[in-house]
Amino acid sequence: MNNNETIFALSSAHGKAGVSVIRVSGNDLSQLFERIINKRKFESRYAYYTNFKDDNGDLIDQCIAVYFSAPNSFTGEDIIEIYSHGAMAVINKIFDFLRNHNARIAERGEFSKRAFYNNKMDLTGVDGLIALLDAQTDKQRQSALKSMTGGDAKTYHNWRNKMIEISAYAAAILDYDEDDLPKNIDKKILNETQILMEEIKSALANQHSTRALRNGFNIALIGETNVGKSSIFNKLVGTNRAIVSDIAGTTRDVVSCQIDLDGYLVNLSDTAGIRETEDAIEKIGIERTQNEIENADLVIHVYNEVPNTLNKNEITVINKSDLLQNKSNKNVIYTSVKTDDGFDILLNTIKQKMHELMDGSLSRVAINERTSELLQETVSEMENAVSKYNGNYDMFAEHIRRASICIGKILGVITTEEIADATFSRLCLGK
Repeated sequence: MNNNETIFALSSAHGKAGVSVIRVSGNDLSQLFERIINKRKFESRYAYYTNFKDDNGDLIDQCIAVYFSAPNSFTGEDIIEIYSHGAMAVINKIFDFLRNHNARIAERGEFSKRAFYNNKMDLTGVDGLIALLDAQTDKQRQSALKSMTGGDAKTYHNWRNKMIEISAYAAAILDYDEDDLPKNIDKKILNETQILMEEIKSALANQHSTRALRNGFNIALIGETNVGKSSIFNKLVGTNRAIVSDIAGTTRDVVSCQIDLDGYLVNLSDTAGIRETEDAIEKIGIERTQNEIENADLVIHVYNEVPNTLNKNEITVINKSDLLQNKSNKNVIYTSVKTDDGFDILLNTIKQKMHELMDGSLSRVAINERTSELLQETVSEMENAVSKYNGNYDMFAEHIRRASICIGKILGVITTEEIADATFSRLCLGK
């Protein structure tokens, strides 16, 4: 990437802080760094304490500054990092100084965009960086770091290299005598295509678990009115987030809270009670309940008595168990907010269900909306290659080549400006 513009941004969080980090990137920043630290000679990757002064000689702040010389930096260009006090007055003064020295404020994700174009990371690494900045739990951190440090890229490169090899052999069948090619090469490339296609289909089939890992495992509390959903919600959350009342239909909207269970982020939702009603607002709440059910990874269905039929895909909870005489059904969980009865069993059951879906997701490629669409295109091209084969190696090779292009777009090896821009715009300033 040949870009002569020097850019800067606040890389730490906005707001009052003890220390703020300002990042500067450009092609040759040695003279600017000399001006900041007021020294003629300096070493890369060495921290310098400086009385940072403006062009009039007035003190801006007492700072630490570090110089990272190209290409050994985040962007692959020269980078200066300034560690100042976190007052906005100080930050704005430093920004004014940088503007006066021909630098401009960076666009969203521009530092990472330069890193991408300077081959410091691919698009899967950028996706991982975005996920790391959003990480709230330890599992999210682990997943994001795997993507950011090349774990996903390794899988995609492996798939793409296999496709290129298969396509090359298919094309070679047209150009070389049978004696010059490996034995049964036609059967081999068909078999390898089938195996690779099933591997990609498996990744797509498991994308719900990687989605839940990155965005949160969705749990919806549902049931009729006045069965105690909000009381159970508050108990699981550990605070009185939802209004509890004896009046039926108290909860008219979805009340949500994020909690950390065994390192996984859980999106827990208390929903409006399901019943027939003429109340327009309550009807909207019930419609939203249906949406929560559709998007849920796990449903906790709350009753006041054991129903006639049980849904295997749900956790069935019989609440207000302190009022019941018979609690013999082993297929349900009996709870009481008054006595705390059953909540340890309910929590352990939730964890068990969650681990059944989520465990193993860290070892899979993380699939977001962009990569999902491209993987579906990949599978479609491979299916076309196999179904339209009939000895036509030219068409077979072309479809496999198109499949490899789709994987290339995931990595950014083959990309368009629109794809790259859409990815980098999700990042904050300073990244």
